[in-house]
Amino acid sequence: MDAKRPTLEAVRQRIDAIDADLLRLVDERAALAVAVAEAKRESGDDRFGLRSAREAQVIRGLLAKPRSAVSKGAVVQIWRELIGESLRIQGPMTLTVWGGRDPVRVAELARRRFGAAPKLTLAETPEAALAATKQKGGIAVLALDPGSRWWGRMLVERQLSVFAALPELAAWGPVGALAVAEVEVEPSGSDETYWITDAPRSAEAIEGDLGRDGVAARLICDGGGLKLFGLPGYFQRTDERLSRAPGRLTGVIGAAPLQFDL
Repeated sequence: MDAKRPTLEAVRQRIDAIDADLLRLVDERAALAVAVAEAKRESGDDRFGLRSAREAQVIRGLLAKPRSAVSKGAVVQIWRELIGESLRIQGPMTLTVWGGRDPVRVAELARRRFGAAPKLTLAETPEAALAATKQKGGIAVLALDPGSRWWGRMLVERQLSVFAALPELAAWGPVGALAVAEVEVEPSGSDETYWITDAPRSAEAIEGDLGRDGVAARLICDGGGLKLFGLPGYFQRTDERLSRAPGRLTGVIGAAPLQFDL
């Protein structure tokens, strides 16, 4: 058996050959992103190219394929870098992070989710992070910090939507931040919707009311007279069940794919 085993030098040569093939394919993928950008410009389509649901579907499909050695985390990270580079090529893309009590951690989560491609700026306030989404390709990543209810502002800034929850793998920790941008949110097939209410009742009572209408819920944040709930599944802003939910000031502020390893 030892006679058939490749030598260390042969293994290294094979790795070098694979690296060269990978670089060629990555460069070809980037060239296709250039072609997409040119086609969009010719058609007059200047929308931000980010499609969170489609990205999640692609990564889920890759994770479902047979693997013998590479980890789930590595697959997610490699494709996040590739997708981030494609978005950079297709148009402007900026990343503004408000980290709350742990800015270093939230900045790390943002980099893992969006890759090395976009410029990253740390915001001193959640308001500054949200304001940065006004520029084309602007993405804000904001901590779910107990001391802030920045998410309540999105009830009036209806053009903004939560489209991602960070981190994407439960192995990297519980969800601690949300990504927001002026993008259309679509269902990915395995999502959580974010819904706010000003109902003064307890979270348990609100969850009970929703449950009687067939909607499960979990409290995420509570403050300033508002409560942020996560609803399993994808809900439209106009869903009739939510229109019957308790509260005078209520609304869906977006949805995000669930962590890939749940």
